[in-house]
Amino acid sequence: MASLNTKSKIKIGFISLGCPKNTVDSEIMLRELLDAGYTTTPDEKKADVVIINTCAFIESATKESISNILDMAELKKEGRLKGIIVTGCLTERYRGEVFAELPEVDAVLGVGSIHNITQAVDAVVASFSKGSPKYASFEPNDCVRLGGDRLLLTPPYTSYLKIAEGCDNRCTYCAIPSIRGRFRSRPMEDLVKEAVGLEASGTKELTIIAQDITRYGKDLYGRYMLADLLNRLGAETSIPWIRLLYCYPDKITDELIEQIRDNGQVLKYIDLPMQHISENVLRRMNRHGGSEMIRESVRRLREAVPGIVIRTTFITGFPGETEEDFDELCEFVRESRFEHVGVFPYSQEEGTPAASFPDQIDEQVKQDRADILMREQLSISDEWNKSRIGKTIEVLCEGYDKEQKLYVGRSRADALQIDGAVYFRSERNIEPGTFTNVKVTNARDYDLLGQEVPTDFTDRKGVL
Repeated sequence: MASLNTKSKIKIGFISLGCPKNTVDSEIMLRELLDAGYTTTPDEKKADVVIINTCAFIESATKESISNILDMAELKKEGRLKGIIVTGCLTERYRGEVFAELPEVDAVLGVGSIHNITQAVDAVVASFSKGSPKYASFEPNDCVRLGGDRLLLTPPYTSYLKIAEGCDNRCTYCAIPSIRGRFRSRPMEDLVKEAVGLEASGTKELTIIAQDITRYGKDLYGRYMLADLLNRLGAETSIPWIRLLYCYPDKITDELIEQIRDNGQVLKYIDLPMQHISENVLRRMNRHGGSEMIRESVRRLREAVPGIVIRTTFITGFPGETEEDFDELCEFVRESRFEHVGVFPYSQEEGTPAASFPDQIDEQVKQDRADILMREQLSISDEWNKSRIGKTIEVLCEGYDKEQKLYVGRSRADALQIDGAVYFRSERNIEPGTFTNVKVTNARDYDLLGQEVPTDFTDRKGVL
């Protein structure tokens, strides 16, 4: 094992791919490496060892992961890089193939082995001089210690709180349960403690994440406890913005709706992936609750929380999706007027039930339907953004765009790296992480333009 003095001379580069849940895993690994004495660098060309935390949710993510590994392999061939470690969903899903097909890789860790990252780096560093055999660790996902101290990869004013790991929903198109394991909630006390620490480090926007945050607590406490968690976070922190991602329509409880409506720190924003509206497609997807339940959840949210922003996602071209099914989906999007929509052509993922379904749909048809649905949504988003012209909205400033010569930030209606942005002028210097009010003067595509209206922020109840 390398000495502490030796470790401090070893520079670790880190590439984190995929979703925010993967980002949290990367943050935990980075913190453990720093605590062990290693040094990190943002420049892979200056690194001795590069860790790639991969995504393999769908084919395009797998290709991106492999592309990054091959890029690092080229640096290794050139002699700039000495070791490559691959972690995350790709190694978990294809654990028997990474070493065989990517011989440049020196160590692999499954998703249940993130707390073994220091041992992996130690082994790779030892191989520099001793030629040690390759290192691999695949701890059972269900036994992994959830959570841990983190080195944030997000700006200091915004951070994620991962409240659970794994998934029990078993959608037929999804490989996540086989990669991440069953759903496991983290104890509420641990989450509140972590949130208090994040606030102390400067967090002003806390985004609650898991594969399904609405299931939180069912396994530990016997009932859905997301509303209770939000109540605790509101009582024990002063974080101004608490944002909800990955809620499932069949688990929208009255208590959760009350928290969104009444808790001033919880944003009137919800990410509610629906995937489709046709009963035929939803049944084949094994989505819980069905079409009427989805419509009812949307209605309850809209009625109880005026002005709520709903983000959702849909899949086009799922096996057996007929023209009538797709037309029903388009009509649903037109009538529902969702503020944010993501659309993805169905990806036939090996090992999932849907991959072997009959009536697979041509790739071009999948893409054409996705394009049609996004055009429908673009007009809806454009109409919504134009309706905000002349209004004053609260914005979290994220920096200055030198090219456009405008400050850029996000409103309460916009999640980090997912939704649109607000570009605005100001007569003063504004530091990233500062809240301000912006009067909207114009709209373009998914973004807004405006002028700052300086305000004394003693009231945290700004408008969207």
